[in-house]
Amino acid sequence: MFLGGARNMADSASESDSSSVDGAMVAPSPLSREQIQKRVESLQQENRVLKMELETYRLRVKTLQEENRALRQVSVNIQAKAEQEEEFISNTLLKKIQALKKEKETLALNYEQEEECLTNDLSRKLNQLRQEKVQLEQSLEQEQEALVNKLMRKIERLEAQTLAKQANLEQLRREKVELECTLEQEQEALVNRLWKRMDKLEAEKRMLQERLEQPPSAPSSPRDPGHDTPAALGAHVARLRGELARLRSQLHDTQQEHNEKV
Repeated sequence: MFLGGARNMADSASESDSSSVDGAMVAPSPLSREQIQKRVESLQQENRVLKMELETYRLRVKTLQEENRALRQVSVNIQAKAEQEEEFISNTLLKKIQALKKEKETLALNYEQEEECLTNDLSRKLNQLRQEKVQLEQSLEQEQEALVNKLMRKIERLEAQTLAKQANLEQLRREKVELECTLEQEQEALVNRLWKRMDKLEAEKRMLQERLEQPPSAPSSPRDPGHDTPAALGAHVARLRGELARLRSQLHDTQQEHNEKV
């Protein structure tokens, strides 16, 4: 593009120079030869400058073309690398997706198996618990029935024992009343006998005291020798006192025994 422009500019300059020279040959201008020569030199100088610029543009165009080719190559390389990376990423993602799908399927299968196993285990345990519950209910019912029967028998036995004890208690009460009556009668008879004996002993004691207090008036009877002597009378009084003390003690013991029984 730049090369074509430079060529057009060079062609235009050459045509201008040719036109100027032809014009000078055909129709000489009023300018002098020296001026024409300067004009030619100036145009030639401009032509050299333009050629230099043209060469510069050509070099620049060549450089730009090389840079363009390099950029195109870099773009191609980048695109190829991008395609390779994209393909690698796609393959990697595809592998990961396949691995995840496989893992998901494995997990789903394991979950189903575990769920089925757990369900079966729970069902088996539930059935076992139900059976144990039924057995426990039956056992509890049997134990309750046995316990009720045992308690009923025990209650009946206790009732029978209570009735027997009540009967025995009534019998003991009757026997106690009878015994108390008999004991009271015996005690009364014993007391009466003891009082009679004590009265008799008291009478004998008084009689002996009177006899001791009386002076001796006549000799002793030959059939009862020594009976009226002071020693014999003292011994008889002592014996009567001992028997009286024994009767009093016996009466006290009888009364105490009666009180303890009552």
